[in-house]
Amino acid sequence: MLDIERLIQMLARLPGLGPRSARRVALHLLKRRDAILAPLIQALTEAAANVRVCGACGNLDTADPCGICANPKRDGSVVCVVEDVADLWAMERTGAFRGHYHVLGGALSALDGVGPEELRIPKLIERVRAERTAEVILATNSTVEGQTTAHYIAERLSGAGAKVSGLAQGIPVGGELDYLDDGTLSAALKTRRPL
Repeated sequence: MLDIERLIQMLARLPGLGPRSARRVALHLLKRRDAILAPLIQALTEAAANVRVCGACGNLDTADPCGICANPKRDGSVVCVVEDVADLWAMERTGAFRGHYHVLGGALSALDGVGPEELRIPKLIERVRAERTAEVILATNSTVEGQTTAHYIAERLSGAGAKVSGLAQGIPVGGELDYLDDGTLSAALKTRRPL
């Protein structure tokens, strides 16, 4: 029973799963060991061994640079800045953006002790100047922390020679990119505005 309890405790750590949901998932996995549990274990093992962080943008992929950064058909003069990899994946689902990305790894938060050095903001500033980026799209979440982060980055990029813009209205205040539908994200990206 200790092994089952440990499995439930580990599953309960996943986003969206509480203790009751974790029990249901654990039971489902154990009842379907060959069809679901064994392939899941193999997929997790392979992901843990092979997935790495892209040194250029911060995306997760099996290659470094990632498939997005290495794609010659993408416009390297435009960089879309997002807080997390989940936000990058949400933007990619829309198919509306064909440039490069920069994942910050979070948002500025004085209460949580997260400053610019804890995020990939210095690397972004360096990247924009070194690559002579034409436009930086600040696609941070519409939360207080996300907007604070966007304003901080916009100030740091003034004088860097890049146009700085943000996503247009359509993203609700307090909303997070990963939870928005593809149409809202596409419209917001297409009607972005200067900051």
